[in-house]
Amino acid sequence: MEENLKKTDIRAMCFEPDMTEAEAGSYSPLALAFQGDAFYELAVRTMLLSEGNARPNDLNRRKRRLVNAGAQSQMMETIEPMLTEAEEAVYRRGRNAKSYTMAKNATMADYRRATGFEALVGYLYLSGRKERAYALIAAGISALGEK
Repeated sequence: MEENLKKTDIRAMCFEPDMTEAEAGSYSPLALAFQGDAFYELAVRTMLLSEGNARPNDLNRRKRRLVNAGAQSQMMETIEPMLTEAEEAVYRRGRNAKSYTMAKNATMADYRRATGFEALVGYLYLSGRKERAYALIAAGISALGEK
């Protein structure tokens, strides 16, 4: 195992994407959603911790209210008018992607909009536009009535 660690490029372990928008857009919408899901959850967890120390159970309860298909679908209602044409196209690709799974506690429409949201966030992250992703996330969370 140590042999493998020695061969691993540390830059790959601390990945900071530097793709062009075209390169990021070339990924499948579900791959973008995979990345966007992780980035969004980390953003929400960081936001919650920035409010101060709290019990993990309370943090997790608040996180679950924001990191679910229903909340992400509602967020899209607010941020969709704010999207550029390119961002709208990525969102639509994610929303229309044929996924063979579905969230346990969401309608198919909510699940698809949430997948579109995650694809958009993944695209923005991979193309080095984290600030834009944060701005859209903040606008969406604000519309939900959270901080």
